[in-house]
Amino acid sequence: MNVVKPLVILDLETTGIWIEKDRIIEIAMIKVLPSGGKETYHKRVNPLMPIPKVVQELTGITDEMVQDAPVFKTIAKEVQAFIGDADIGGFNVDKFDVPLLEREFVDAGVTFTMTDRIVYDAQKVFHLNNKRDLTAAYSFYCGKPLEGAHSALADTAATLEVLEAQVRSYGEGSDSVSVLAKFVYPERSDFYDSERKFRWWNGELYMMFGKYARKESLREIARKDPGYLEWMLGKDFSEEAKGLVQAVLKGQFPKFEPSVVSIVEKH
Repeated sequence: MNVVKPLVILDLETTGIWIEKDRIIEIAMIKVLPSGGKETYHKRVNPLMPIPKVVQELTGITDEMVQDAPVFKTIAKEVQAFIGDADIGGFNVDKFDVPLLEREFVDAGVTFTMTDRIVYDAQKVFHLNNKRDLTAAYSFYCGKPLEGAHSALADTAATLEVLEAQVRSYGEGSDSVSVLAKFVYPERSDFYDSERKFRWWNGELYMMFGKYARKESLREIARKDPGYLEWMLGKDFSEEAKGLVQAVLKGQFPKFEPSVVSIVEKH
């Protein structure tokens, strides 16, 4: 692959997927030069917060592995220098890696801008050229074009054929649709409520709306500005949200567990 301008391929491992809050635990970059040469930058980073268990399992990076690593602020300028004026490439970098890296630079007080850079996102190219809709699934599993796509009955019949083909492909000899149950991913959400107005981060709940959105935890708000929470009780919020606020005003704060959320006393 030839480049006219340096191209930095970027990948971040982070404590989570909340761009405004989560932090880098590993950064890797490969710079492709117009000369054909390549340079590599790779470092673990101490996020100054516990790495959630699900992230440790996904990345293999534990708290112990980063406890002696540099914090991002101390390496921000060398990361900036490595990137230089290069274009950026990666997989899903446009929606995740780049904005999170930009925020880390801001937190570190280091200037970094995406102005005059081109972002080459391999995920976008993949999705644009390899459709992942029912028509594509039908072609892949059933080996023929889908006639009458977007007609409810045609789509329903096609989905049945796709499921039957998947049972044959992945059933290991069984013809029961139950063999596909193993492909159902367990649902995991960082949100406390069904309306997604409150979100977990680092063991604390944060509002996703209003003047405190993404800024201070619910615990901090209860301490500094309980009047704001009392104001919420008289407004058009869901009973779920009001129940949470009422508990917090009584000193009862939610405790986050991987699969269970419950109200417990915390004074």
